[in-house]
Amino acid sequence: MKTRFKPTRWALVLAAAFAAQFSAQAADNAAASASAEARAAQLVSQMTLDEKINLVFGHFGSEQNGKPPVAGVRPQSAGYLKGIDRLKITPQWQTDAGIGVASQPGKKPRERTSLPSGIATTATWNPELGFQGGAMIGNEARLSGFNVMLAGGTNLTREPRNGRNFEYGGEDPLLAGVMVGEQMRGIQSQHVVSTMKHYAFNDQETGRNILDAHIGEQAGRMSDLLAFEIAIERGKPGSVMCSYNRVNGDFSCENDWVLNKVLKGEFGFKGYVMSDWGGTHSTVKAAMNGLDQQSGYPFDKSNYFEGALKEAVLDGQVPVARLDDMAKRVLWGLASVGALDNPVNDEPGKIDYAAHARTSQADAEEGIVLLKNQGGVLPLAPNLKRIAIIGGHADKGVLSGGGSAQVYPVGGLAVPNEGPKEWPGPMVFLPNSPMKALAARTKARITYDEGRDPAAAALAAQGADVVLVFATQWTSEGKDVPNLSLPNNQDALIAAVAKANPRTVVVLETGGPVTMPWADSVAGVVEAWFPGTNGGEAIARVLSGEIDASGRLPVTFPMSESQLPRPKLDGVGLAPETRFDVDYTIEGAAIGYKWYDLKNIKPLFAFGSGLSYTSFQFNGLKAEAADGALRVTFNVANSGQRPGKAVPQVYVSKVGGGWEAPKRLGGWDKLALKAGESRSSTVTIDPRTLAVYDTASHTWKIAAGDYQVTLATAADAPVANVTVHLAAREFKPGPR
Repeated sequence: MKTRFKPTRWALVLAAAFAAQFSAQAADNAAASASAEARAAQLVSQMTLDEKINLVFGHFGSEQNGKPPVAGVRPQSAGYLKGIDRLKITPQWQTDAGIGVASQPGKKPRERTSLPSGIATTATWNPELGFQGGAMIGNEARLSGFNVMLAGGTNLTREPRNGRNFEYGGEDPLLAGVMVGEQMRGIQSQHVVSTMKHYAFNDQETGRNILDAHIGEQAGRMSDLLAFEIAIERGKPGSVMCSYNRVNGDFSCENDWVLNKVLKGEFGFKGYVMSDWGGTHSTVKAAMNGLDQQSGYPFDKSNYFEGALKEAVLDGQVPVARLDDMAKRVLWGLASVGALDNPVNDEPGKIDYAAHARTSQADAEEGIVLLKNQGGVLPLAPNLKRIAIIGGHADKGVLSGGGSAQVYPVGGLAVPNEGPKEWPGPMVFLPNSPMKALAARTKARITYDEGRDPAAAALAAQGADVVLVFATQWTSEGKDVPNLSLPNNQDALIAAVAKANPRTVVVLETGGPVTMPWADSVAGVVEAWFPGTNGGEAIARVLSGEIDASGRLPVTFPMSESQLPRPKLDGVGLAPETRFDVDYTIEGAAIGYKWYDLKNIKPLFAFGSGLSYTSFQFNGLKAEAADGALRVTFNVANSGQRPGKAVPQVYVSKVGGGWEAPKRLGGWDKLALKAGESRSSTVTIDPRTLAVYDTASHTWKIAAGDYQVTLATAADAPVANVTVHLAAREFKPGPR
């Protein structure tokens, strides 16, 4: 179907209303930014040189390299910067990380609420849950005495073996940018600075301090940097953390293109750039190329932004105006979120852990993805006599990811002494047992086998009405997984159990994609990610059918590593400190599903995949271009017998090609529908998903021509399409 749209009166009214709303929001944002900027400038004008240095030089919050923390830190925290009492400028008390208030190693770790992993939140495809989760952990940060939260992981899943993928927002720049942006917006609603990270191209942990990521300007702007740009627009973070790695030769934290030209220039970012802990390598070069704050000393080799920066200013190597800009940006970040006017208390506040656990649970529930459901094995039938549960410490709790994002659970570790004894260990299982939660929801007799011996597990599975195998893959900061197979012989375990009982359902608790050589042998596959506090309850509610399975994959699951742009992980086997390059020009901007489309490769499970316990029908697809916007409308009906949540996805393609890949995600919706209910949906397409970034003019350009709009339930599952003609359009990056 092809339409050359002639605007109707209704469309013009809608476009005008949309434009008015957008303009009003932009005006409010501009006013708030200008107010914060004026206040920051006024404060800087009253500061001495030493006071400015205090704002840009940060200390680690715990002992490091034998050096005790400085006075004023919050115990077991990420970092601290001195305040200026006479000007009523609060100290900066910093805490990790993106899923909750983390604790550095210590005799008694700080216990707080844990959100599901970032990739699980993205799997909800529900921006509202992103905001609510952010507000919850921001509240806990504030009540714990912190006003800066190192949260906002936006890196794309270029490398599925990356140990930190669990912290991030998946493989698509639009989806990741929106979901992470909403979480940051939620955090900052609590007068706590959120820190978008790790900027940029920090897409693997192997050699993260020394690797050089090679990427072209156009491909970078249309992939990883686009995700960061959208996240900044949505979340308005007060701070951005630059990454450890090099980008096209220079370290990210002293990279003029990454920091000055793109972030502060094209994006119009007003806040401050802090280094990752150990990511500062110089004084003059770092300061002049865009770094505003050295963080976490003594992780770095030297205190570059303390005495050395003062000396560089005094002898003219760093202009006074640049130091003023650094200090002003820090103050803009604090003022823009209300941290200056709403200082945190010295004494911890009372946290409503029960309410916060419910927030985390709601997030986990919508992020759980049902990938296979042969013969309607799920939801678990009420007349089951025996359920066999195998593996994954499902009798005790649920797994979480490791490293600086690790939140220690209220109630302590469900499984002590698991995994590495030193950082990034230990493995932490949160004390919320899926088995106990299921036992409260079924009359069936539940048996448990720990799953260490495949033969014994197969014997335990025999005769059960349903077998639930809980398979885990611990991932962490500081190390990548060697491959995408489940560790500890779990593939053999699942194969043995499925042979003994074909009504086997595998529940995955993983940090990202895994391969499934047993996929054809099992009846069901459920991806639960790292489900956070109350994760056991969330899993039980989905398995039992109390709620619909409504998560959708934010990443592609490959058949094997041979399908990846780089089948072998770069840097593996090299001697420590051996510098190496990672060639991202192989796929360029064609990350994830775009790569599979481009190469005509069929993955195991496509981006956007996910089943429901009900069925949906879609009709009435229309695409209308008016007033510079492309709006897509369609109808969704729940044609099944149960309530459920549909996640219609809209993909866009340039007829005739010319893009990095055949199609791009242009938008989506998530609708809760009762059985028999229908509703119309309108999705406004982000214009950058229709455009190509032009490096000569530094603008986004939409070419005149025909574009296909596809309504789909996954990247490989189109439902309907329509063609619309668009006029040529050009627009610059910048605040929206």
